[in-house]
Amino acid sequence: MSLHIYNSLSRQKEQFKPLHPEVATIYVCGPTVYGHAHLGHAKSYVSFDVVVKWLRHLGYAVKYIQNITDVGHLTDDADEGEDKIAKQARLEKTDPMEIAQYYTQSYYEDMDRLGVDRPNIAPTATGHIPEQIALIKILIEKGHAYEANGNVYFAVSSFFGYGKLSGRTDQDARQSAGRIESRSDKRHPSDFALWKKAEPGHLMKWDSPWGAGYPGWHAECSAMAMKYLGDTIDIHGGGMENKFPHHECEIAQSEAATGKPYVRYWMHNNMVTVDGTKMGKSLKNSVNLKDLFKSIPPIVIRFFILQSHYRSPLDFSEAAINASQSGLEKLQETWRAVGNAAPGHGEIDTAAYEDRFCDAMNDDFNTPIAISVLFDLARAANAALNSEKGLSEKALKECRRIFESYGHDVLGIIQTEALEPGDNVAGKEMLGDVVSILLDLRKHARESKNFKQSDLIRDRLAESGITLKDTKDGTEWSVSESK
Repeated sequence: MSLHIYNSLSRQKEQFKPLHPEVATIYVCGPTVYGHAHLGHAKSYVSFDVVVKWLRHLGYAVKYIQNITDVGHLTDDADEGEDKIAKQARLEKTDPMEIAQYYTQSYYEDMDRLGVDRPNIAPTATGHIPEQIALIKILIEKGHAYEANGNVYFAVSSFFGYGKLSGRTDQDARQSAGRIESRSDKRHPSDFALWKKAEPGHLMKWDSPWGAGYPGWHAECSAMAMKYLGDTIDIHGGGMENKFPHHECEIAQSEAATGKPYVRYWMHNNMVTVDGTKMGKSLKNSVNLKDLFKSIPPIVIRFFILQSHYRSPLDFSEAAINASQSGLEKLQETWRAVGNAAPGHGEIDTAAYEDRFCDAMNDDFNTPIAISVLFDLARAANAALNSEKGLSEKALKECRRIFESYGHDVLGIIQTEALEPGDNVAGKEMLGDVVSILLDLRKHARESKNFKQSDLIRDRLAESGITLKDTKDGTEWSVSESK
């Protein structure tokens, strides 16, 4: 079965045929960095991490772009309100760029712990102001945008295809915009901002042909996606809540500027609920990843996420997490058993399990079904190992290959490091948590020029068999084989 993807634009599954054979381009909307990452971020970026891993498994050369929004995302997700990062900076009594840098680092720390691979390129909105200005100038020249009192707006009525992704009509957009104040510079309520005039005291602002200001939220993704992936990209991903207005506006401004299709396959992941209730900061039930990691190993969170299809809601509860941890430990135990077993002469039709796994992943990245296949293989392997026949050397090798290639390399839910029989997933993660805390203390000591304390932490870890290596990207650690 060839890969089929549910395209939010056509509202049906379509065979994946990239624009350029053997190359897959993908752009995923990254976080707005004004707070620590939460479970909703984890669902989105773990899901698209598996998409990228599977595309690479199929042999595609994948170019993956995931942006960082560090300016322009206003508190009402449209054209009014305060910049989310500027607001957080005001609350924390610091500079907006410091907020953006701090929470960007925090985001990557959490994604690293979840086993999410870094994108090929992670462009920031503030780092691509010239590209956004250039896009806006083209839209003005082509009659799709207009300047008014230092602001620039996209004229929605000038683009015939507005609404084709979300199904929202121009009238819907007008109603969504709500009452427009009399001082608004928009010609129509449905028009959206490409460039905003900076009010006095606004720290994040840049010079432009229309005066000092900053880009609208939607402009950044079009400018950066097209810069690094071309006018037409294969896959664009993001949360379902971004269909309107964000992605709808991206399509309008991109296709109006180039006259070409912007995205071939739109992918949208569903939301997270908590005990059946939509998760959100306003409801005070937002689940912070750093808080979760204090009691739940990150790999369990990843497994929990992938047990739900990316287009389905994910309901977080203590019972669900406990079930996930128990299930994951069973898979891990099977990996150990297969790895430690002496060869017998029993056989398993491993090819059939592999075919089922691949069919599931090729059916719009159906990770729940793919995981169920791994459980089926685990049951068959355990039954054979507990029988008089055991498993032949060939069967053991094939079982290990499937668990490693698909459970580890693709899904990222099985740890394939050599473990002692008594080790478990939670114990491995606990060691990582403890070392992470010590590395943070060592980093703080070095920044405070307390090199004696820094060296003491390094030496005590070395005595315990943990070696540190300082690199330009941070400190790496490893456990010596003798420990």
